[in-house]
Amino acid sequence: MKIAVVTFPGSNCDYDLYKAIELAGGAPEFRWHRDTDVGQVDAVMLPGGFSFGDYLRCGAIAHMSPIMSSVVAFAERGGPVVGVCNGFQILCEAGLLPGALLRNDSMKFISQDVFIRVETTETQFTSSYEPRQILRVPVAHAEGNYHADAETISALEGDGRVIFRYVDRDGQTGTGGTPNGSTNDIAGIVNAGGNVLGMMPHPERAVEDVLGSVDGLALFTSLLSQTASAGV
Repeated sequence: MKIAVVTFPGSNCDYDLYKAIELAGGAPEFRWHRDTDVGQVDAVMLPGGFSFGDYLRCGAIAHMSPIMSSVVAFAERGGPVVGVCNGFQILCEAGLLPGALLRNDSMKFISQDVFIRVETTETQFTSSYEPRQILRVPVAHAEGNYHADAETISALEGDGRVIFRYVDRDGQTGTGGTPNGSTNDIAGIVNAGGNVLGMMPHPERAVEDVLGSVDGLALFTSLLSQTASAGV
């Protein structure tokens, strides 16, 4: 399965995504932000980093890159799109996901391992996990505080579109497991169509034992298996 990894000026996790896709059995292909077409691929991934130096707002300039028109069109056709960290911010700026990522409530950059809970396995991104499985994955961000208006949060929760949630090591919310102040401990969401995922934690940095965790690998194997079975 071919997966496009889009590189923006300031991206620093594009090679991590490339390696994770390879480990899962996929065929990654790089795309530059000035390209105008994602090409004949089965999925698209937007990496973490500091696109355009995070000027204005994180992702605010990147979402205007030429490649994004093709990414949006791909998503609107039902193609799977994943945005990790800065990629999540770009997807929100592009209108593919609701809400915004605000400054961490600590007002500090955070780089640490966190625990997240798989809230549903009924998505193409989580089918290889167990329901309510607890994952240990890294975060590295200064603007990861997910925020949306009350109506949007209610819709996300009611429709089961919160697919990852920050928890403590015992899998509990409300006990200080959220590193950034995100509303309802939200770590990852999908769009109404279920084909666009945005998440702040880095699954691509948890795919080999040498990295300290392999808990992120199943996200990539989930996507590859579901995409193959759907014949995208």
